[in-house]
Amino acid sequence: MEITVSLRGPALPDADDLPGPALSVKEYATKYGAAQADADKVKQALEGYGLKVEEVSLPTCSMRVSGTVAAMEKAFQPHLGIYRNAKQGEYRGREKDVKLPAELDDIVTGVFGLDQRQVARRKSQALNVAPAAQAAAAHSLVPLTPADLEARYHFPPGDGVGQEIAIAEFDGGYLPGDLAAFCAKHNRPVPQVTIVPVNLTPLTVQQIMQLPRPKRIDALAEQMMDVQIIAGLCPKAHVSVYFATFDQKGWIDLLNTVIQAKPVTLSISWGAPEDDPTAFSKAARTEINKRLAAAASLGITVCISSGDDGSGDMMTDTRVHVDFPSGSPFVLSVGGTMLTKTGTKVVEQIWWEDPGTRFDDAGNSTGGGSTGGGVSIFFKRPQWQNVHVPSLNEGSIDGRVTPDVTALAGPPFYDLTLLGHDFPDGGTSASAPLWAALIARINALLPAAKKQRFLTPLLYQAGANGQPRGKSACRDVTIGENPSYPHPGIGYAAGSGFDAVSGWGAPNGAALLAALQ
Repeated sequence: MEITVSLRGPALPDADDLPGPALSVKEYATKYGAAQADADKVKQALEGYGLKVEEVSLPTCSMRVSGTVAAMEKAFQPHLGIYRNAKQGEYRGREKDVKLPAELDDIVTGVFGLDQRQVARRKSQALNVAPAAQAAAAHSLVPLTPADLEARYHFPPGDGVGQEIAIAEFDGGYLPGDLAAFCAKHNRPVPQVTIVPVNLTPLTVQQIMQLPRPKRIDALAEQMMDVQIIAGLCPKAHVSVYFATFDQKGWIDLLNTVIQAKPVTLSISWGAPEDDPTAFSKAARTEINKRLAAAASLGITVCISSGDDGSGDMMTDTRVHVDFPSGSPFVLSVGGTMLTKTGTKVVEQIWWEDPGTRFDDAGNSTGGGSTGGGVSIFFKRPQWQNVHVPSLNEGSIDGRVTPDVTALAGPPFYDLTLLGHDFPDGGTSASAPLWAALIARINALLPAAKKQRFLTPLLYQAGANGQPRGKSACRDVTIGENPSYPHPGIGYAAGSGFDAVSGWGAPNGAALLAALQ
């Protein structure tokens, strides 16, 4: 078995102290990488337990370590076992907390991979084509094409040439034939797509086609939606799709790999409630956030969906919840809207479909959903996020507010292709890659001195007109709210200006380009 060990490093800047010009990977490694002496000490100690250090990455403060189950138990005392649940099947888990060897207690900050339980879920639910078409028809609208999206959101001219865009995936596979069919349908060139297996080999075309159709859709819907939305809007960009395991180790390993590649933007459509005790551990949340801070320092804007299950985020208590990693101050949190039509007027409003969550308490599909959004209970509100949004949780901290921005997630959905057929789909899984594509399009047009900057704080800072750039560069979304029923039955509401369901609003790409120049 193999684990990832995180090492201490110099203190990273907090969200209010990020470097002005983005650091190069080499500059970051020199300033924030782990010490060789620490790595040597950990290596010596772990080898004493019969473990083997396969790789040391000082820039990411990480070590890849392998060994037998017996050696792992001797070193970390986790009491490993094989567990089973209906969704994941068999997986390796642990009964006890990880206990570090005494001599490493101040050096090692996390051990990941002993426990393989799934910790996050995708933020899209594959829609059945017929119901999706019916939902679109009910709104007197049809699924939006790349050209429709460019027009609605005023994308600046260009095709993303020269830009590197990363996508994170945690299961499934990729069908190049579907991408080719999508691009042909919409008269777009097929971009260069590189598949990067981090610690997971994606399913092959043959493996996918051997699955029952519902499982084929489940293995492809998220992945192909992410790629197609970006391909349709940035057909000349280079798109790298990173595949990692659906556990805490997978998240750490994927972010370590992306950081060293330094794309302009990374799109992530996966997450879990930040305070779900069955999801990310405190150590994992801390280590993932460190790597998101590293990405921000490098000028990588990580676009993350805010969630598809409203204010409750699929928790079953009486409180409102924020998704992680969407709640990190080092990402661009992206919410969701839907379009409605009355007569000839099309209105963009908060995405909410009854009952505001995708699944009931028994795990059955409700046919509904709603944008995530709210106030974090873990991450303090950065000084640059100078907005007044109190938490609906009594006594909660003045935390980071999500989302920062929004875009189409609900009806009439996106015009996509899956398994060779039209397949409208959406969710904040769709709005996140849309924003990633917009950022890449804009980055290609910016002068060299203003390229590759972490976007989120810039949206809250005053532009040339004295207003926050987000206010100038986004169309305010003022209608709707995100309560999920029956838990908690309350939610945040849209209003004039910044709010906790749409952030600054839906993008005006041309205005955003002007605000960033």
